[in-house]
Amino acid sequence: MIVGSIKENIDAEKRVAITPDTIKKYKSLGLEVHLCKGYASHLGISDEVYEVEGANFFDRDTVISNSNAILQMNILNNEDLNKLTKGQILVGVLNPYTNEKKLKEISDKNIDCFSLELLPRITRAQSMDILSSQANLAGYKAVVDSFAYFQKAIPMMMTAAGTISAAKVLVVGAGVAGLQAIATAKRMGAIVYATDVRIASKEQVESLGGKFLSVEGSENLETDGGYAKEASDEFKKKQEELLKETLKKIDIVICTALIPGKKAPVIIKKDMINVMPNGSVIYDLAASQGGNSELTKVDEIIDSGGVKIMGETNILNKLPVSASNLYSKNMFNFINNLFDKEKKNFEINLEDEIIEKTKVK
Repeated sequence: MIVGSIKENIDAEKRVAITPDTIKKYKSLGLEVHLCKGYASHLGISDEVYEVEGANFFDRDTVISNSNAILQMNILNNEDLNKLTKGQILVGVLNPYTNEKKLKEISDKNIDCFSLELLPRITRAQSMDILSSQANLAGYKAVVDSFAYFQKAIPMMMTAAGTISAAKVLVVGAGVAGLQAIATAKRMGAIVYATDVRIASKEQVESLGGKFLSVEGSENLETDGGYAKEASDEFKKKQEELLKETLKKIDIVICTALIPGKKAPVIIKKDMINVMPNGSVIYDLAASQGGNSELTKVDEIIDSGGVKIMGETNILNKLPVSASNLYSKNMFNFINNLFDKEKKNFEINLEDEIIEKTKVK
């Protein structure tokens, strides 16, 4: 049996699904690894490094046609999707909400698709949890980039010439990315505030040294799977009042709030941005799903009355080596669960919650 992977469109995606250190793991299962030539050369990893570990290199079409399972970061382009044949398996971050039509077409050809962002939040799936591993890096990088762009010092500094006050940071959304953003900002000396619709986040925020902003009389807006869900209009109104007052003293806002499968909630409205200090920065990690800030535009820096609003399509393209290392391990752990070691075949056991939840219907 063969697992294969082809090069992504590196203008949009620099991460890879298989790194050299996972090759031996695949081979220990009895799987061959086929990659296309120049697979990770853009990351400074030559084909020879992969070959030393036991990978085989072919042209793009050969990898697709020979592989029993094709492991990618994102969904294949239309041309490559059309080359898939009955019985093959496609695994990646396939974004089934956006790519519903494409995925139905290839599923109708008896090609099994597994989308890793659909993994259930259960203990057994933690080692495969790509949302956590990637969001962790995104939260860190958002803080580093916004601090680099901010034109003042971050920590409090006491000098003979006077004292510089510590920067005040607000993190919107205290999931994995938000918690890492809080931890990173605190390590760099900022005063950190955070808000989230999930009451359980309060303890996590405070354990990292952040100050949790809670809406009076708020309900717990958390799904059984541990994700945030849509807030009521009453909650949103109270949250807006609290945030508008808080933002008058905030220097940097890191937005991380997402609802799986839906447009990102707009939390930072234009009238709130208007009260922020001149020179403030908003870094919107939710930009690709519409943004948590009303003024966010993907891959643009917007200046609204001296407040800079930044949003990128894929912040992890700035950390592709680290992100690939984590993603490739998540991917291997998923394949390890999907592969039957005794039969030496891929076993799609729909009684396994991990397989059942990630399989695109």
